[in-house]
Amino acid sequence: MKRDFNKWLDKFKISIANYNYYVDFDKVYESAHKYKVELNILNSLIGSKNIEEDFKNIIKEYPKTLKVIPLLIAVRTSKIYIKDTDDEYIFNFNKMVYSIDDYVKFMRKIGLFDLLQNHLIHNIYDYVLGVEVGLDSNGRKNRGGHLMEDLVESYIIKAGYKKDVNYFKEIYLSEVEQKWDLDLSALSGNNTSTKRFDFVIKTDKQVYIIESNFYASNGSKLNETARSYKMLAEESKLVDGVTFIWITDGQGWNKAKRNLEETFNVLDTLYNIDDLDNGVLERLN
Repeated sequence: MKRDFNKWLDKFKISIANYNYYVDFDKVYESAHKYKVELNILNSLIGSKNIEEDFKNIIKEYPKTLKVIPLLIAVRTSKIYIKDTDDEYIFNFNKMVYSIDDYVKFMRKIGLFDLLQNHLIHNIYDYVLGVEVGLDSNGRKNRGGHLMEDLVESYIIKAGYKKDVNYFKEIYLSEVEQKWDLDLSALSGNNTSTKRFDFVIKTDKQVYIIESNFYASNGSKLNETARSYKMLAEESKLVDGVTFIWITDGQGWNKAKRNLEETFNVLDTLYNIDDLDNGVLERLN
């Protein structure tokens, strides 16, 4: 029975974000705790009446406290570039490369003395926990990239396959060739590609090479992805015993559905999450 593309597309999900997607609190706590001693030393600056002198004394007595300063302005690197009127600075917070007065000027002009002196915060450690939460949001892109892979893997396991026995994760094309004595040169640009597949499933009759992705928002990458997988689908038909499966989802495809439909029309094994829910992987031969 021929599938209806528009009905299939209508079942695409808004998101697959789970509870762990938004903030990795374990990482946040670990990052903040690593500097707990230095942060608590700097707590003495809160509400100080003579904050510049107090800061100098802290740095002289506890020079390691300098390394946490970038974190107070949500910067991960130890070096910070500053253009100051006619001067340029590259402040190093692992070791002092300028005079202590220059570091005092940095603290003043960047706004940290004002933050600490005027009781805008009450505890630097708690403040840094908040900074770390904000910085960790940058990791959502990486976590998002793994969400679809993790989801697909859960369906593969549910279908009865066992890792490193009859399903394999993140496996290179060359490894597939060696493991099952296959010639995949049609898929590799005559052995010029170092293609890595998200998953490979091996049944008694077939080797299934699987790619998976999820696009919550649209972008130019989607059209290129659809075109490249259409080509891969057509190339895989030249190899006996090999079937290409593409599992994709996400409402970002709504703005790039024309290219996706072209691939849908030539790839019977283009699936979405709804297909997985309906046991498509359990019916592989």
